[in-house]
Amino acid sequence: MSDKELRAYLSQARTIAVLGAHKDPSRPAHYVPKYLWEQGYRVLPVNSRFQGEELFGERVVGSLLELQGPVDILDVFRPPSALMGHLAEVLALKPGLVWLQSGIRNPEFEKALEEAGVPVVADRCLMVEHRRLFRGPLPL
Repeated sequence: MSDKELRAYLSQARTIAVLGAHKDPSRPAHYVPKYLWEQGYRVLPVNSRFQGEELFGERVVGSLLELQGPVDILDVFRPPSALMGHLAEVLALKPGLVWLQSGIRNPEFEKALEEAGVPVVADRCLMVEHRRLFRGPLPL
């Protein structure tokens, strides 16, 4: 996906669901969605381990099927081997874009989403890309 397309998705998005959100501030599954929340996005945390708790001003739900309303971007923090187990939920959610975080690739999952008309970004950090596209290069 081109920078122009990414910038358009991120500019138009309002709601980002985070599959695998974590409450430990030292984990990427916490500080990446926290950064996005601080940028003004509504962040919907999804993780059955923390169901009912609050993160980023929202109640954590245990499944994507529990989310209410449209989701512009689904940010995924799950191991590649677990992705196919979430495919039906993701397809039912119909997010505008699925974002697989750094180190996460699953060609079968990606192909199934693309065939369903859901664009995918894989093996890239949403926080890093947002900073790069909207803040420019960081000074050394």
